[in-house]
Amino acid sequence: MDSRQLRYFAAIYDRGSLSGAAETERVAVSALSYHLANLEAELGTALFERKPRGLQPTAAGERLNTHARAILKAMETASRDLSSIRDTISGEIAVGLAYSAVKAIGVELARRVLTDYPDLKLTLTESLSGTTLMHLNATDVDLALVYNPPQTPNLRTRPLLEETMVLVGRRDIIGDTDAPIPVAELMGLPIILLRQGVSARALLEDAQLLRKLEARARLHMNSVQAIAGSLTAGLGCAIGTKLFMREHLESGALHWRPIMDPVLTRTLHLCDLADRPPTIALETVRGLILDLVRDAVASGAWEARLV
Repeated sequence: MDSRQLRYFAAIYDRGSLSGAAETERVAVSALSYHLANLEAELGTALFERKPRGLQPTAAGERLNTHARAILKAMETASRDLSSIRDTISGEIAVGLAYSAVKAIGVELARRVLTDYPDLKLTLTESLSGTTLMHLNATDVDLALVYNPPQTPNLRTRPLLEETMVLVGRRDIIGDTDAPIPVAELMGLPIILLRQGVSARALLEDAQLLRKLEARARLHMNSVQAIAGSLTAGLGCAIGTKLFMREHLESGALHWRPIMDPVLTRTLHLCDLADRPPTIALETVRGLILDLVRDAVASGAWEARLV
């Protein structure tokens, strides 16, 4: 027995027919009939008598109606109570964001918290994805948006989106063309690699290919700003997303080319620690992040595929 069955039962009781209840609940008559049959089978008794002009409750149906009303009312009360709590959410939540996530949703996340939850104190920490994971493991942040996190028992992860990586650099470095560049050809270019701290896999999914890139890289940097300056200065090229260097691409200072053979991807996960019980404040911020990520992808502000 579940709440949906009880709600359907109450609608049948009130309307006195499957067709009337179907209209109230906006479901097919066959669906109501199916749930009613399952409920009667589970309880081991008929709840209605089939009459020429509809359904009449049996003694068992009358008894269940009393219980169903109480249960549904209690559920409605609980929902209102939690809504009231949500409206006055307070406390402190720290969120660690990878660089791309900050660019895509960071400002809007702060705006939403300030507007909708003024009693909630939000701390945003921007760092490279691997460092963000370190902050989470050290409990410096409560939630973290991390690329390709390791699957470990202490980490609760939820994949959100998949991004396709591209080659970014000046045209005189990567070629004055929009044609895809094979990975084998890319290996011969002066690569600047963004080091990712303890989670090097944050750059891309393919660990074997990542090791080859690390061996070939001309420079390794832990600063997005340093990489941006090096790219515009013509010191090399980098693998990233279009969001990664969006302003420089839009200005024409840098160019991008698709990567092929293979196509390189990475997956963004929303992570928290499995052994820490969630709070209403944390679940509220989690919900905001999920909504903002979906909106950013749907609007095209974040070029990615939801997973």
